[in-house]
Amino acid sequence: MPERGSLVVYVVDDDAAIRDSLALMIGLAGYATRLFADAESFLAAFEPAWSGCVVADLRLPGLSGVELQARIRERGSSIPFVIITAHGDVRAARDAFRAHAVDFIEKPFEDVQLRAAIDSAFDLESARLEDAELRRVDTAKLARLTPREREVLEHAVNGSHAKEIAAALGISPRTVEVHKTRIMEKLEVRNIAELVRLRFR
Repeated sequence: MPERGSLVVYVVDDDAAIRDSLALMIGLAGYATRLFADAESFLAAFEPAWSGCVVADLRLPGLSGVELQARIRERGSSIPFVIITAHGDVRAARDAFRAHAVDFIEKPFEDVQLRAAIDSAFDLESARLEDAELRRVDTAKLARLTPREREVLEHAVNGSHAKEIAAALGISPRTVEVHKTRIMEKLEVRNIAELVRLRFR
């Protein structure tokens, strides 16, 4: 699982005093921070490879925190958001959670409340990054297969037996078994269950 130290809390708040206060609070908890005064500056700097979480004020000049979250989702990123606000309302909270915000926190809040939300966001982000790394490794393993091995793999994970695969591909059952052995060696799996899990991960 990724180290917490590699994750960053991106704070987006137009009030400089609040930005500094949040940076101090988050920094004392041991987390790295980057600060932005509005959603537009965050969007201009944002890179898909960023990991961690975003703590954004609901009411910002220009785009709101929830609108910023929507823009980031449109870019294909699932980086977690924590929305903070001094003007909470049911509709805003509902919109935030519909966009999969980790939490919606009303000011003033306790340090422990924000830290708990950041920890929850980092748990989600760590799991996402771990899954992405697994899929990257799986893709690299699958790239080792020959075209014929890929054909055998697709039939195998769909539940076909050696004789059925042989008939479908016009090869002997023995050749199918040889291909399956090589496939399992290249993909570093021990049985068909692991093979299926890797293929559909």
